[in-house]
Amino acid sequence: MLRGLPRRIAGLLATLLAASFVIFSAVYAAPGDPAVLLAGSRQELTPEKLAAVRAEYHLDEPLVVQYGRWLWESAQGDLGRSFQYRDQVADLIGARLPTTLELVAYATVFFVVLGVGSGVLAALRRGWVDSAVVGGTTLAASIPSFVAAIALVSLFGVQLGWFPVTGQGEGFAGRLHHLTLPAFALALGALAVISRVTRQAMAEAYASDHVEAARAAGLTEREIVLRHVLRNALGPIVTMCGLVMAGMLAGTVVVETAFGLSGVGSLLVSAITTHDFPVTQAVLLLMVIGYVVVTTLVDLVHPLIDPRVSLGGKAA
Repeated sequence: MLRGLPRRIAGLLATLLAASFVIFSAVYAAPGDPAVLLAGSRQELTPEKLAAVRAEYHLDEPLVVQYGRWLWESAQGDLGRSFQYRDQVADLIGARLPTTLELVAYATVFFVVLGVGSGVLAALRRGWVDSAVVGGTTLAASIPSFVAAIALVSLFGVQLGWFPVTGQGEGFAGRLHHLTLPAFALALGALAVISRVTRQAMAEAYASDHVEAARAAGLTEREIVLRHVLRNALGPIVTMCGLVMAGMLAGTVVVETAFGLSGVGSLLVSAITTHDFPVTQAVLLLMVIGYVVVTTLVDLVHPLIDPRVSLGGKAA
């Protein structure tokens, strides 16, 4: 397993380096001049004042020099100071990151439990149960997160009054109560994907020769499902769960905005609208790092779950 580890780590670092340059360049290619925002009142805006602001924040340097400075300082833990809030970017992200991580963790519980459960049910109960699961997941996959958020707020928040529609609550029970609707809205599409992957993986495992051999050996259907079908289907299920969870970091942008949550996603939206470059770059880089690290961990764990897959990506 450890043979391919250096190659994986080198690929991870190369991906992060390329992503960091794309993020830095893309933010600076966006329309608008951050120096105008930093200069304050437009009535007092003069060419001399703009030049002084650009010099203070190194905005007058070539793009490559700015990128090198930002990369070096980021590697040392200094993500800069927010143009909008005038606070350290690391402090802003640190204050909002727990809400985003709690939201992603809660949504992960939803899509793993309901997605895997419905997929297993569809694989074991062919006929109308299978058709109902496939139809339900098709509908769930077709609903965008913001539409699901509006529908959930309208039904369970406004009409029934079961859940609060804004804020993140206090204490464990309060936060669980407040994050239920946002987490379900975030998990809805992922639930459908995991259900289908589970159903397909279970169906392929069922059709394998060793299941027929186990059945011929006299094992009960319950033993066959637990020992041979579910166990062999676990590899693709765990892999897809990891990939979906990693992608959810970006999905929080819509859900946090819709539910008024003070997380990293809503911070990114605010930073983009105000041309707050340091915050935008740091949040995007954080999302990329989260995705790359999680997908790399999934690649490393997959061979442990399914010995037929080697770390080098070749099936035995």
